[in-house]
Amino acid sequence: MRPLPTLLALTAAAAFGGFAAISLHENLNQPAQAAPAAMAAVPTAAALPTAVGGQPVPSLAPMLKTVMPAVVSVYTTQRVRIRNPFADDPFFRRLFPDIPQERINQSLGSGVIVDAAKGYVLTNHHVIEDADDVQVTLADGRTLKAEFLGSDADTDVALIRIPAENLTAIPLADSSLLDVGDFVVAIGNPFGLSQTVTSGIVSAVGRSGIRGLGLQNFIQTDASINPGNSGGALVNLQGQLVGINTASLNPRGSMAGNIGLGLAIPSNLARDVMRQLEATGEVVRGTLGLETQTVDARLATGLKLDNPRGALVTRVYAGSGAAAAGVQTGDVIVAVNGQRINDAPSLHNFEGLQPVGSTLNLEISRDGKPLTLRASLKEQPRAVAGETLDPRLSGASFADLPESLRQSGLQGVQVKEVARGSRAAQNQLRAGDVVTAASSGDFTDLAGFRASFERKPPQLVLRILRGNAQGTLPMQ
Repeated sequence: MRPLPTLLALTAAAAFGGFAAISLHENLNQPAQAAPAAMAAVPTAAALPTAVGGQPVPSLAPMLKTVMPAVVSVYTTQRVRIRNPFADDPFFRRLFPDIPQERINQSLGSGVIVDAAKGYVLTNHHVIEDADDVQVTLADGRTLKAEFLGSDADTDVALIRIPAENLTAIPLADSSLLDVGDFVVAIGNPFGLSQTVTSGIVSAVGRSGIRGLGLQNFIQTDASINPGNSGGALVNLQGQLVGINTASLNPRGSMAGNIGLGLAIPSNLARDVMRQLEATGEVVRGTLGLETQTVDARLATGLKLDNPRGALVTRVYAGSGAAAAGVQTGDVIVAVNGQRINDAPSLHNFEGLQPVGSTLNLEISRDGKPLTLRASLKEQPRAVAGETLDPRLSGASFADLPESLRQSGLQGVQVKEVARGSRAAQNQLRAGDVVTAASSGDFTDLAGFRASFERKPPQLVLRILRGNAQGTLPMQ
């Protein structure tokens, strides 16, 4: 049932939103000055009416009383070792024995209790990322040490558990039923201020194509963005969880004020990720097993397409779901499961959000004629040992780039680990390096990197991105 017209008054309220975890030491705005003590004859404010024109004034208070106890504050502590050259000098250590060796970083965010019996709390990956200690403060004031169960950086979802009784959980709604214009309410802990409520409407659903934010299927809302709201609850007027607040779109930062562009992770996606994290502590994704490039105006003319859009298939890997379905090099994928595909990144994003084993209906243009194929997603390896590719890479392991980097336009693979003293280490390869090109052949991701070594190159040279510096490394 849609909200009564009287609820349109709610649109005047400030919207809510998700945001990155912030430092506990961030200064709050200065409080307002107290009023002078000697005030003469201040009139008593009249009570607000409970009804107007015979109709009750709408209020969110009854619903909020049931859901607010399920929203928690999440505090994290991280110990960071300080790289101090004097600390390694015995002379300076003798003169200054108290030289600090590490510093403590503290941050805060929000979380949502989604299973009271198990003590499960959903929050954002970036809230608890690299934390050495996570503490959760409940609405009733209890503070508990949380157990980390798993997180997924690509969707920014994390699952933690707290050992407590008498918890209140928010039921998860079917976020696919959300429509633009639906009223939603955000609850979180901005700036460390507990139990803050803001409201707004759904501005868009299925939002994607935002640089630097990983796999995307966001709920967009006209939210006022407050640091510390990350991981907080986005609920409908029935008090059901429809999203996890995660980010805002504000190029000038939060201090520029609200521009009405907040993002939340849909509850259906959060539920799917939570199930995998509960079972194994990690998320496994599927792949079609192909490489694509975006169709531009020049390609569209040669491919007999009316519009320059779609993902042109440039390679199909043997044994992949795409190969079994009959996808060919030169096909243009224009839609998947009825969803329009505008470019190669949008196909990759859609593919990454589907569970392993899913069957996708691919709408294809082949030689200018429409064709529909059904392809299944197969599990993609999370990492590959270098020695399985080439002996010169022994001791290193490689993984796909984090989706946040891929969405920023970077292509290639990331060096996950390098064993000390290994051949890869002797060749100056380091963990964290991004391999953007190699003399073995062209590639854009881990699957393509593996395929490029079907024939071992006589000379193996890697193009490396290390921090902001680029260079080449010959592998001996």
